[in-house]
Amino acid sequence: MNDRGSATVSGIAMVAVLLVLVGAGIQFGSAVITRHRVTGAADLAALAGAVHLIDGEQSACDQARRVAERNRARLDECQVSGWDVLIRASADTPFGPVSARSKAGPAEDQDVWGTTSGRLPTVSGLTSGSGHAER
Repeated sequence: MNDRGSATVSGIAMVAVLLVLVGAGIQFGSAVITRHRVTGAADLAALAGAVHLIDGEQSACDQARRVAERNRARLDECQVSGWDVLIRASADTPFGPVSARSKAGPAEDQDVWGTTSGRLPTVSGLTSGSGHAER
């Protein structure tokens, strides 16, 4: 019996399996990155929509769409509920589509507004006031 060349065949098989595993890992990593990108795009689109809500519902959703598309995501849904903008964005991955939802609007914590008399920058630290807001 001649076993000459069997190590070559085994080596080629192991390299092929390794390449398949690396390829699957790259595809999975790409899907995870896309998911994070879509989540960020939905958050940014909701914030952009909320900022432009004062110009009207259509303007808010148009701005949200522009921001989502700049972040390589599709804006699937844009709803305005009072002063809140609700967004659903998506993108395609090798394993199928991924989507994310986000909501942006004014702060709902009345304690924050009460302690700062409506001056939100004092709470966020954007002003060089004489200390922090106290509760």
